[in-house]
Amino acid sequence: MFAVEVRDHVMIAHSLPRPAFGPAQGLHGATFVVDAAFFTTALDDDGLVVDIGLATEALARVLAPLKYQNLDDIPAFAGKITTTEFLAKAIFDGLAGEIEADGFGSGGSRIRRMRVLLHESHVARAWYEADL
Repeated sequence: MFAVEVRDHVMIAHSLPRPAFGPAQGLHGATFVVDAAFFTTALDDDGLVVDIGLATEALARVLAPLKYQNLDDIPAFAGKITTTEFLAKAIFDGLAGEIEADGFGSGGSRIRRMRVLLHESHVARAWYEADL
């Protein structure tokens, strides 16, 4: 498979209100570096997986509603534990919606697999990956 990966970041606040999270049960901030990879089985006539500019713009659109927000206050996340893994899947779903809405142009229909990786720190990361 061929792949293109783009990167952005998002600063959020949230709490993880379960004993398993120790001091992270309280409200705290996090900055996630977000990598989104798009996989195709072949290149298009221009030798591309997808247009990198369109992929970058799509990732920015998906992250925009999360930036500088307290995730505890976002209605779609009500009752959810917004772990790094959870957020990776939420961003994946947002990007899948961008693909369906032609946010990737004609190249979006060729994407067969996607991975969204969130770097929580320089020593920890989590991701969600699946076929489309």
